[in-house]
Amino acid sequence: MRTVDRLAMRAPPARVFRTASDVEHWPALLPHYRWVRMLKRRDDGGVVEMAAWRPFGRFRYPAWWVSEMWIDAAAHTVRYRHIRGITAGMDVEWRIQPAGEGSDVTIVHEWTGPAWPLVGRPAAEWVIGPVFVHGIASRTLAGIRTAVERPNE
Repeated sequence: MRTVDRLAMRAPPARVFRTASDVEHWPALLPHYRWVRMLKRRDDGGVVEMAAWRPFGRFRYPAWWVSEMWIDAAAHTVRYRHIRGITAGMDVEWRIQPAGEGSDVTIVHEWTGPAWPLVGRPAAEWVIGPVFVHGIASRTLAGIRTAVERPNE
């Protein structure tokens, strides 16, 4: 399974990177995030627990995962490796690149799927990736864009 979400932002890469890598403040910026907790902190990231809602009309489905997180300020990238939850083993990379007066932000999720015999890969490719991963990632990008495009941020 591979999902790619991409969005242009009218903000410099350094501002976008600061907001994208400051995950503990996401619930204040992104209403679909229930909580984010740093379980283990390192200079280059740490272990982070995240919980979000995936809305379906009036209904919301809870999602939860724990990831190892690596931050590279020089490259403006944030990488994750999901280590707990249904998506354990998923690799995620945020790439923030200059684009004109702003930034081009891409989130790539790659995963072979859950270890469910016969149905794991189809579940990842047909449901988990396009419905849940894309559903949450696209909202995250839109919320980050709203935050970084505000004046005086």
